[in-house]
Amino acid sequence: MRTPDITAVRNLGILAHVDAGKTTVTERFLYLTGATHKRGEVHDGTTVTDFDPQERDRGITIFAAAVSCDWAGHRINLIDTPGHVDFSDEVERSLRVLDGAVAVFDAVAGVEPQSETVWRQADRHGVPRIAFVNKLDRAGAELDGAVESIRTRLGTVPLPVQLPIGREDGFTGVVDLVRMRAYVWAEGADTYAEQPVPDGLRDEARHRRRRLEETVAELHPGALEEFCADSALSEGTLTAALRDLTLSGEAVVVLCGSAYRNRGVEPLLDAVVAYLPAPSDMPPVRGEVPADPEAPFTALAFKVSATATGRMTYVRVYAGTIAKGDTVLDAVTGRTERIARILRVQADRATEVDVARAGDIVAVVGPKTARAGATLCAPGAPVVLEPPSTADPVVSVAVEARRSTDTGRLATALARLSEEDPSLVVRADPETGQTVLSGLGELHLEVAVEKLRRDRGLEVTVGRPQVAYRETVARGVTGLLYRHVKQDGGAGQFAHVVIDVEPLESDSTEEFAFRSTVTGGRVPQEYVRAVEAGCRDALVEGPLGGHPVTGVRVTLTDGATHAKDSSEMAFRTAGRFALREALRASAVTLLEPVADVTVTVPAESVGTVLGDLAARRGRVTDQTTRSGTAVVEATVPLAELFGYASRLRGRTQGRGTFTTRPAGYAPAPDRAPGVR
Repeated sequence: MRTPDITAVRNLGILAHVDAGKTTVTERFLYLTGATHKRGEVHDGTTVTDFDPQERDRGITIFAAAVSCDWAGHRINLIDTPGHVDFSDEVERSLRVLDGAVAVFDAVAGVEPQSETVWRQADRHGVPRIAFVNKLDRAGAELDGAVESIRTRLGTVPLPVQLPIGREDGFTGVVDLVRMRAYVWAEGADTYAEQPVPDGLRDEARHRRRRLEETVAELHPGALEEFCADSALSEGTLTAALRDLTLSGEAVVVLCGSAYRNRGVEPLLDAVVAYLPAPSDMPPVRGEVPADPEAPFTALAFKVSATATGRMTYVRVYAGTIAKGDTVLDAVTGRTERIARILRVQADRATEVDVARAGDIVAVVGPKTARAGATLCAPGAPVVLEPPSTADPVVSVAVEARRSTDTGRLATALARLSEEDPSLVVRADPETGQTVLSGLGELHLEVAVEKLRRDRGLEVTVGRPQVAYRETVARGVTGLLYRHVKQDGGAGQFAHVVIDVEPLESDSTEEFAFRSTVTGGRVPQEYVRAVEAGCRDALVEGPLGGHPVTGVRVTLTDGATHAKDSSEMAFRTAGRFALREALRASAVTLLEPVADVTVTVPAESVGTVLGDLAARRGRVTDQTTRSGTAVVEATVPLAELFGYASRLRGRTQGRGTFTTRPAGYAPAPDRAPGVR
């Protein structure tokens, strides 16, 4: 496969709520571009990207899968991301290396909870997006309603550039408002017929085109100038302005269709090429690494996968060129690694290539220790790129091998799991000695345990899920003095600190804040930093039950040093013990993780659902009914949601569904479930 110019590359992800149709969109991309010769279907278990047995069994995307295809002279490197909240870290790692994204929305449901979550993730990474309103052939589908939910729930300016032809079962095509042409798909056809705008839609299309021009002119100075002069925008000006607004994030272009029926996908591919950025359009990563094939090699590892043929490290090449046999530096560990093979990946298949250049997303074989988040670079030009963030785990289970002879194999398998998925954390419980596996949700842990059984052939027993509690300060203390003095014949240790402890403001996004008000140089700056490090050490275990402490501000107000015996180590120790004493003297509150839950049930079942949510300590925040279906939104403690799926199905004759997303932490009752 010929390597295209960097301006003809598009690195994009498909983002959405579970069941909005992400994987079907991806499969249609692959089919229409000729990358596959048969349309894969989620319900048949024949998709390219959902290739893992668990994904096919469950009918959902669990692992981000990378594929490549060519369209209109451009290479599209595409990552199909999970839509379930338990696998949001897969989305986070993918967004860190992408230049653009297609956000897929259900035409009936509009913006759903996880849609909003992944949208906010893309906002944090500055990833330009276009939107695709999918499933327009469903009963109750409505483009305008979905567009309005994008405006109100995501806080962006949607710019619909298409008008549907027909409704629900009668949906047959779209009117392109930029070109003012109709694209119509015959039943079962793979491609569309281009036609004039139907007579019955001509006035509506003109009205919507005019509204599109006015909105674009309000946002884009160049378009405004032409609009004021000519009272209209040319196709070229409108297209260029739409691209500029997409790249700046000021607005989002909205297209529509039905991926399952293959309607609207080709115009979506055209929009990817027309509106989403090439690597060269993005600002230099870390402010200094340009997307230049001639620059020193720089790449970020965002995924590690252990396969039967060896360890594969997925990388985004930001600058330079890498060839098979080259030696690279892992800037995080300082180790040099040899690149044995370079692979262009098609989900579970791969084609070997000799070279990867700036803008490419490939997998490399050879690095033995590089983890997700590692920077691989030229040994002579070291640089460290910002790694993807990893969410803190909220649910834990105890795991042990059924056969004592498998204990060592289990430890190795768990280490491999956490290497592939950094959001999985493995630790030994200091009280029970059990091995504890922690993750982002019940399903996340179910999938991990099933991998142990299927991929490693291990027989394991699993304990009841437990949520990850935290502790915080409700009322702090002031002027706590701690003196650390140690003299054992050699060099002594001396550190004197005075600290105030107080809770952070309720609207603070920080977990810990530290400041110093010491004046006159009584505590040198390097010792101040050591005190802060010691305080962070103390936050690992709180006084109530050994849970991590959050929401705390520590102020160093005074201190003293010794000319010979003071050191950074002494002040770090003093900071750790001072905060431990301060926490024991403070009023400390237990916090439990809570989730925003959206429950969709038949209207006749809503009373039963509300009663069940109340019994689970849920707080209902909204309730709507539409076409015989009730949607209840509530905030519920995560500990009360274990087993909720089967309970909901039983109470609604299998017709109820629910989704969740993390909503932070809230005070727990005195006898919270699962607290020792």
